[in-house]
Amino acid sequence: MEEGGSSERNDRVRRRVGLVYDERMCKHHTPDGEDHPECPDRIRVIWNKLRTSALIDRCVVLPAKEAEDKYIQYVHSKSHVDLIRNISSKQYDSRRDRIASKFNSIYLNKGSSEAAVLAAGSVVEAAEKVANGELNSAFAIVRPPGHHAEENEPMGFCLFNNVAVAASYLLNERPELGIHRILIVDWDVHHGNATQKMFWKDSRVLFFSVHRHDFGCFYPGTDDGSHIMIGEGPGEGYNINVPWEHGRCGDPDYFAVWDHILIPVAKEFNPDIIIVSAGFDAAVRDPLGGCCISPYGYSVMLNKLMDFAQGKVLLALEGGYNLQSLANSVHACVQVLLEERPIIGSCEAYPFESTWRVIENVRQTLSAYWPSLANDLPKKLTSQKSQLLIDVSSESESEDIEGAIEDIIQPLSALKVDEDQKNASASWRPELKLVDIWYASFGSNMWKPRFLCYIQGGQVEGMQKPSSGSMDKSLPKDVMWKNIPHRLFFGRDYTQTWGAGGVAFIHPESSAVEKTYVCMYKITEVGIIMLSIWARSRVYLSSL
Repeated sequence: MEEGGSSERNDRVRRRVGLVYDERMCKHHTPDGEDHPECPDRIRVIWNKLRTSALIDRCVVLPAKEAEDKYIQYVHSKSHVDLIRNISSKQYDSRRDRIASKFNSIYLNKGSSEAAVLAAGSVVEAAEKVANGELNSAFAIVRPPGHHAEENEPMGFCLFNNVAVAASYLLNERPELGIHRILIVDWDVHHGNATQKMFWKDSRVLFFSVHRHDFGCFYPGTDDGSHIMIGEGPGEGYNINVPWEHGRCGDPDYFAVWDHILIPVAKEFNPDIIIVSAGFDAAVRDPLGGCCISPYGYSVMLNKLMDFAQGKVLLALEGGYNLQSLANSVHACVQVLLEERPIIGSCEAYPFESTWRVIENVRQTLSAYWPSLANDLPKKLTSQKSQLLIDVSSESESEDIEGAIEDIIQPLSALKVDEDQKNASASWRPELKLVDIWYASFGSNMWKPRFLCYIQGGQVEGMQKPSSGSMDKSLPKDVMWKNIPHRLFFGRDYTQTWGAGGVAFIHPESSAVEKTYVCMYKITEVGIIMLSIWARSRVYLSSL
């Protein structure tokens, strides 16, 4: 399959493409300098890639601007805006970490407030200039990302919902620009849960999200990303979810969704502007996504969108955590926006069988609202499918992890632990002190000082009372961020010591199509095993 620029667009006219980047957004980082996937280097590598290839010279570089509170409050509550706006001030120095620990996968530091308002404001600025015709299109290279940030709380690395703020600004603040219908395309590997909710009843916004769902087990781990979530009231039919059943989806799967869902519906909707929640964590080799879109794939997906709204397309960075894949994919997209040369490449593979099943489910659910989806797809088309194959490159790593898990579970399963053996002289404890385990952390426990309270005892911000620690107070022997081939189940939990926070369990059976990214601590530890036996029983043991 060859892809090129549309014949309907005049490639001879040099397009004015805007870029927004500001180093101040790099001031948002983990407070203790610990490694984290959502790091400042994400936008730095993009900017360096565009600079070394001289693409920056062919674009219009826009200054970043802070968003005004009144615009952010179109989609966020005043209390939330006040919190994020002030969280980096001196008055929050003693409480900042405790506040962050209350939320799902959030860190905060002294640079978070400035970065958040710059990210939102930069997307608003770029959207306005594309809408009024000063620019043909634009790419806002911003962080922190936004599509998980709810009305009343930050979530999933996101502080403000940058795309939702920009869309609401155009619709409510600048009606004279003639933007009456906005198509938001969210191709981040995670469902844009917050964006969906913000436009749930709004027919002016068609929200389209294609994401890993894994039947509700992939982050953010709810049913909100299901294909049956279609909007409500005036917005019914204007919310379209395409939920992948597993990882490994790549170019042919996304092309099929574009051709048989998104493009037909976009023709009917006829948007005045398109805003892309441009996450690149579905890219090949991304450690969190487990999918495999190539830079060519992103080029084709974007190129197809350029046929709408007179090419008025704004991309705002969301996720993407493999720095090389991220930089290469953004570079490919900027080349498409410039329209200086045809897209060169091909895709000979077929979609997975599950892809056709998902597409047919979505079409059937939405056909009452979009006539272009009413007809059944030809059997000749849907019979062209690929088999789900094992990622050979990760087999050795999977075997290492499997061996480690078996080495832990086997001796534990042989232990006889009674409820009355909760005293320090239990005979089985010396055996456990000889076992090294990898403790996989998630959410607030990714913050190392909090995790160390499990080991050494003590209390940090976010905890309700001090922890007594464990029998063996030795520090972790090693720390690593790692992919493991297991499904991750998300939930919520609350204890008298640790307070409210996220909890995750890893399924004990490995899967060739699952990729879970965790921060792992290597410990020789009795106390944590005891805690799991008493409080979480076999569920926790299965998570080792």
